[in-house]
Amino acid sequence: MRTIRKIHCAAAAVVLVLAATQGAAALVLGPEEIVQAGSGNLIVEGYSVPSFAAWNGDALKDLIIGEGGGVALEGKVRVYLNTGTASVPQFGNYFYAQSGASDLIVPAGGCLGAFPRVTYWDADARKDLLVGQSDGKVKLFLNVGSEEEPRFDAGTFVSVGEIGFEIPIDVGDRATPVVVDWNNDGKKDLVVGGLDGKLRLFLNEGDDIAPRFIRVIYAVENGGDLVVPSGRSSPHVRDLDGDGKKDVLAGNTEGELLLYRNTGTDAAPSFSGWARVEADGVAINLPGTPRTRPFVCEWTDDWFLDVLIGAGDGYVHLFAGVAGSGIDDDGPLPASPPARLLAAHPNPFAAETRIPFVLSGAQIVRLLVHDVSGRRVAVLAQGLLPGGAQQVTWTGRDEAGRPSPAGVYFLRMETDRGAESAKLIICR
Repeated sequence: MRTIRKIHCAAAAVVLVLAATQGAAALVLGPEEIVQAGSGNLIVEGYSVPSFAAWNGDALKDLIIGEGGGVALEGKVRVYLNTGTASVPQFGNYFYAQSGASDLIVPAGGCLGAFPRVTYWDADARKDLLVGQSDGKVKLFLNVGSEEEPRFDAGTFVSVGEIGFEIPIDVGDRATPVVVDWNNDGKKDLVVGGLDGKLRLFLNEGDDIAPRFIRVIYAVENGGDLVVPSGRSSPHVRDLDGDGKKDVLAGNTEGELLLYRNTGTDAAPSFSGWARVEADGVAINLPGTPRTRPFVCEWTDDWFLDVLIGAGDGYVHLFAGVAGSGIDDDGPLPASPPARLLAAHPNPFAAETRIPFVLSGAQIVRLLVHDVSGRRVAVLAQGLLPGGAQQVTWTGRDEAGRPSPAGVYFLRMETDRGAESAKLIICR
């Protein structure tokens, strides 16, 4: 359900759109589109692996796409910066993520080059890059540049095992890692798909800013190991039906998209089967055996859940959420998320506004203010913060201490597990 509330400022009337965060609804997708870059279809070398995340420190999410595999012998990570808006993303030229003084490269093979996911791995509040490799290993590239201009080190393999006996994580072939707090203990865990179709779980037995993985277990379906049909499991983990429990959306070899609804709890997920996801009333099944690699996002910032899919054709397939997807008002309230941004008060404001938020545990947090053009105005918080209820104050001044003009601004809270946004209004 969406609620529209009009707030009148001295200069003009401003419309705020607020989204309810309760209920249970299916993932309902419209017809397939191909993401564009410049004047034509966006296409990468080899197999595409898309994600949608803020890259350069402005208020807009960008496209980060893995490429390689097939005839492309190197796995690389392309970045397409969003030159449009939050509601109408647009893309032009790309550049490659950098490691040292050259392009970041991982070995490619078969149907996978690089499987990249942006994450905040350590305590320095700079985005890092986790990359799944075709050989089944997972490599972590730490950001040695800045948050606004990421540049990465040479990378190290993520390891598992008792202290002194660690070995690189190896799922066999085609590693597809996802960072998520699987067991709700406030620490980032890893879910990794692979060629055999299983979902391996590496639960963090260190802490959130220095993860340590001791052992591997498996996601459970009907009391046994979950195995995605046709193999090459490519998971995205998120609450997809609004019941407060994390679900799994999985791609596979055959080009399908399979939804595993969580029939356990949010802290101990389990599954009892899957359903094919439909688009425009027809089950998604890309031609051939393209190896679907999905990413769930809010593409047009309208609170409907959208899905990007990478495949062997090198395109990025977009299936936009339509009415009935995302969240509605039928069902129980979801469980508390790892981080919640609460309503600022007063808002609108003239002199200052107080911005409360709640963290389920100690996390790296960035709280930013941008203007309507996407330019960063102020950094209200950045770094490791303890769990619990907290509050910051913004006096309406920019980073140089100058008063910001009256108008609409965008508040964005970023953590390792996602981001939330809200509008702020200054009335002078």
